[in-house]
Amino acid sequence: MNEVAGLTPDDLVIALISGGGSALLSLPAPGLTLADKHEVNRALLRSGAGIDEMNCVRRHLSAIKGGRLAAACHPAKVVTLLISDIPGDDPLDIASGPTVPDPTTGAEALAILARYRIEVPSSVRAHLETGAGGSVRPGDERLGTPNLHMVATPLMALKAAAVLATRAGIEPLILGDAITGEAREVGRVMAGIAESVAVHGLPLAPPCVLLSGGETTVTVRGPGRGGRNVEFLLALGAELAGHPRIHALAGDTDGVDGLEEIAGAILTPDTLARAAALGLSLRASLDRNDGHGFFEALGDGVITGPTLTNVNDFRAILIV
Repeated sequence: MNEVAGLTPDDLVIALISGGGSALLSLPAPGLTLADKHEVNRALLRSGAGIDEMNCVRRHLSAIKGGRLAAACHPAKVVTLLISDIPGDDPLDIASGPTVPDPTTGAEALAILARYRIEVPSSVRAHLETGAGGSVRPGDERLGTPNLHMVATPLMALKAAAVLATRAGIEPLILGDAITGEAREVGRVMAGIAESVAVHGLPLAPPCVLLSGGETTVTVRGPGRGGRNVEFLLALGAELAGHPRIHALAGDTDGVDGLEEIAGAILTPDTLARAAALGLSLRASLDRNDGHGFFEALGDGVITGPTLTNVNDFRAILIV
C-alpha cells in the first residue's frame, strides 16, 4: 500500500492478481491483528464454507482486499490481469478482489460466521458489527470502471486437456469448470456418471475421459491429513469398488492440495486391493479425512512442486 501512495493521474498501475492472493495479501484492517485473521481463517477452512463465503469474510477483515488496493491507487489508472482459481471467474473472489468494488456488507460476513457456527475474537465481531470493515462499494469514484483482463482460467485448462485427449484418440467430455459442494459428495456423483459410461456408454462411449474443475469443500471431521482432491478420490474409489475399467486423477493446479505440497493423487482399478494388502480402507480413510496418508502409503500421491500458477482443481476420470 505504501508503494501506491501519492500517485497521480499520469501513473499506470498494472496489478497481477491470481489465486492464493487472499492468503498473501494479509494486511489486517485497523484494530485487528494478524493473529485474529489467522484464527478466523483456520476456522473457515475447517467449516465447509464455500470459497465465496470465505472470501466475503476475508474482505471485511482486510485493509487491502475488497477494492481497497485500487482505491489507494487513485487517481492513477489501474489495469488488472487475472489468473482465475474461482468457479465462475468472479473477479471479486480472485484474491478477494483487491481492485474491484465489493457489494457485500459486514452483516453478510457475520451471517456466514453464524451459519457455520464459527466463534471469532471479540475484536473481529466488534469490527463487523460496527461496520468498520466496510469495503469499497460499487459506484465509488476512486475505482471508476475496473479495467480487467482474464489471462488464464479453469476452463482454459480443461479445454487444453480435452485437446490432448483427442490427440490420443480418447473422446473428452468437459462436465464443467465450476463444480462445487462437499468433495465426498462430488466424488459419489462422479462415480455414478463414470459407471454409466462404462456400463451403458452414456453420456458417451469409452474410451473417454470426463474432465471437470471447480473448488469443492471439505468439512473436517477426523484427524487425518488431506485436501479436497484426495477427499474426492477416496469417495470416488469407495463407490467404484475397484471397477476394472475406470482410472482417475485429481489435483490442485498450484501443486498444493490442503496444507501440504502434494498436488493430489491417482486412483486405479487395483487401488482397493493394494490398500487392503496394507491394512487400509478407502471408507475408513475418508472418515478420518486422511487422503494424503492413504495415497502416500500406496505411492500414488502426485507431487509436482510449485507450479507457479493456479487455475483451481483439475479432475480427470478415464474410462477404457
